[in-house]
Amino acid sequence: MNRVFFTDHAAVDHVHFSKNSSDFVVSEIPLYEFSGGGEHFILHVRKKDLTTWEMLHIFSEICGIKIRDFGYAGLKDKEGMTTQYLSIHKNYAKAFENFSHPNIKILNATYHNNKIKTGHLKGNRFFIRLKKTLSVDAAKLSSACKKIALQGYPNYFGYQRFGKSGDNFQLGKEALEGKKRERNPKLKNFLISAYQSELFNRWLAKRVAISKYFEDFNQSELQNALKWDKESIKEISEEPQFFKILKGDICHHYPHGKAFLCSNLSAETARFCAKEISVAGFLAGSRALRSEGMAAEIEREIFSEAEVFLDKMDGSHRFAWSFAEDFEYVYKEENAWFEMNFTLPKGSYATVVLEEILHRNLNE
Repeated sequence: MNRVFFTDHAAVDHVHFSKNSSDFVVSEIPLYEFSGGGEHFILHVRKKDLTTWEMLHIFSEICGIKIRDFGYAGLKDKEGMTTQYLSIHKNYAKAFENFSHPNIKILNATYHNNKIKTGHLKGNRFFIRLKKTLSVDAAKLSSACKKIALQGYPNYFGYQRFGKSGDNFQLGKEALEGKKRERNPKLKNFLISAYQSELFNRWLAKRVAISKYFEDFNQSELQNALKWDKESIKEISEEPQFFKILKGDICHHYPHGKAFLCSNLSAETARFCAKEISVAGFLAGSRALRSEGMAAEIEREIFSEAEVFLDKMDGSHRFAWSFAEDFEYVYKEENAWFEMNFTLPKGSYATVVLEEILHRNLNE
């Protein structure tokens, strides 16, 4: 998938980024405050250079607890330093009293009424340091950060979703077609989700490209290029935000709530600009609400190849456009460092935001 960026500066090719424990830090934000009492022991842990699964294996070996007995909100990458919350029944609390490992530190512990389940997080706070940054590049980075902090960012799936070779989505399609037999059901579902993610990214790239048209061309040129009627072009052109909403789009209350069809463009545009709603893209599958009208035309163009597989996938939606919170950035010229802190909702990738800022793909 060829990413379409919404920022318009030249690519920043010469800065150095490494997902090490000093330059890439992820801090999980829990969905709720822990009560301090209850049946479940809550661990706030910090790990470096380990996946969540590798950390759980270490806890299992040292503390004698089965991995399946742990609760966690999400899986964290191996690279960098990450903090997250785990839960385990309080009967196992004593097993952690003398725990020690060079790559894992228990920061604190408490209790709660419920086990932590997948998805039980608000989001993640990220720290990223870019090194060998020249002042001319720092100016580009600052401008991009300011734009994202004000307007948000296209919520693509990150390269991590597609595997080292980037072909997980193709393997998922082959599994759906029956060309590839995958006996491991979890792996099969993961590959199929990569295929859903690839289609979503293609659709989002198309929508970002269309939004850029409205920045670059006049209404007459847009009418010729898009083949849409004059009134629709005029109405969409009047939207003040970069990412254009179309009639018939699936919208979703942000960051939580229900999906609904956009019928009143001016009303939903105002709510979008207030960060109360966002457009939601289709994750191909059955029983998911589908777009209508102009929005459906673009959706059909991208997702037509998957129509024959819909009954083999669980359909859903994903925010097409998300908003970073508490965005801070500073250029430390004496060290040639550019540092950023920002908070993203769950399911968003910091590397996607970084790619938008650098205007280049990190996996190339």
